[in-house]
Amino acid sequence: MSVTSALAGALSGLSATSRQAEILSSNVANATTPGYARREVSLGAAVLAAHGQGVQILGVRRDVDRHLLGERRLAEAGTGERNVRAEFLQRVEQALGSADSPSSLAARLAAFDQSLVEAAGRPEAQARLNGIATTAKSLMAGFAAATTDIQNARASADRRIGEEVTRLNSTLQQLHELNVNLRSFTGAGRDVSALLDERQRLVDQISAIVPIREVPRDLNQIALFTTGGAPLLDGSAAVFGFTPVHTITPEMTQALGGLSGITINGRPFDTAGSASPILGGTLGALFAVRDELAVTAQGKLDAAARDLVERFSGLDPSLAPGAVGIFTDAGGAFDPLDEVGLAGRLRLNPAADPAQGGALFRLRDGLGAATEGPPGNGALLNALHAALSGARPLSSTGFPAGNRSFAVLTSDILSDTAALRLSAQSEQSFTAARLTALTDLEDQNGIDTDQEMQELLVIEKNYAANAKVIQAVADMIDTLIRLDR
Repeated sequence: MSVTSALAGALSGLSATSRQAEILSSNVANATTPGYARREVSLGAAVLAAHGQGVQILGVRRDVDRHLLGERRLAEAGTGERNVRAEFLQRVEQALGSADSPSSLAARLAAFDQSLVEAAGRPEAQARLNGIATTAKSLMAGFAAATTDIQNARASADRRIGEEVTRLNSTLQQLHELNVNLRSFTGAGRDVSALLDERQRLVDQISAIVPIREVPRDLNQIALFTTGGAPLLDGSAAVFGFTPVHTITPEMTQALGGLSGITINGRPFDTAGSASPILGGTLGALFAVRDELAVTAQGKLDAAARDLVERFSGLDPSLAPGAVGIFTDAGGAFDPLDEVGLAGRLRLNPAADPAQGGALFRLRDGLGAATEGPPGNGALLNALHAALSGARPLSSTGFPAGNRSFAVLTSDILSDTAALRLSAQSEQSFTAARLTALTDLEDQNGIDTDQEMQELLVIEKNYAANAKVIQAVADMIDTLIRLDR
């Protein structure tokens, strides 16, 4: 080996070990940085005219387990979806109230039932008649409050869908720009590790909203598709379309055109069912809350409200057939074809409501009574209580067919909601545990600072060895110069 070759080899070794130390220090410094992947310097033999000329840096390689990364992203999407569903169902349960809550539907119903019993025992007592009106209004207020909360949850979901779509469009555009830069820099032979880290972080953000598949392309390019097959990034970035609304009422649905669906590059896609490409993440869960879960919860409330109206119809002999009973639809007769939203429209019949110009005695003597009758006549009050506590078939399809008392019907709403919430929380716990396990596995394959420091010791020894070679070459040259004199 010539002196020149030895010097060239030592200098290349110094350059390589210096680069290794730089990358290793970056690994240690970013051990806890989200999206950062461990780097390694790839080295190879430098050959010139069939002779070894030391070592050359082939590039910097990112250590990423793509299969594990993909599984973790799917778990993240599933966790986000279950969190949204469980959060909504818990909100519905709180709106209805637990069995031991004084403001729950069950407690309001029990108070109304008790007021009917007490008034039937002393029908001449105005205070007890007033108790019927007060507890009836409280029961209707409970239905209205639950309706408002459910519709507010739908409006919140609609608003969050708009925010998610905006975030998706912005992130996809950033990914497209990164792809362009990566193509350019990779072709020029530059280190693109930092750009790849940033791209991985952005893809992670998208994967929580919509579960995705990442497909590698040449020159460090990637394409993204939803697990349902819709293209998100393939050459150009897809554009999601969605139009949020400010207020949502029970009657508003996507099918009737009152609520927006989703479009990708102008093409409409299903937001529910097996054909939907967005299921499995927070976006699909928000559509499920707005268009399915909340609609089902509202349907059960409306079914109970309809049953309440119909239970008290046809009992009052002072009224003509078909006339409205104690409970009305916004003051008028209930139309069976207009059940949606009824729980929020329940009103006490104006004839028996002093606040609307009516009189309490009509609760005892009949809503059609022009004047007060015998104060001790509790026949109608007893009939009202019997109607409330008796079992009757349901007219609405919001519940399975069968005979129920109103207390059982209310209990069914509460128990069904609690069961759904418990099931959602169980699935939420499972998906969270799976995500934690996969994240831990990813961390184990990440940066071990102890191992990195051990490698630093080896790098220091290699650096020192190359430095000694250079020093030896320098001494040889100095000796040759002195001999030449």
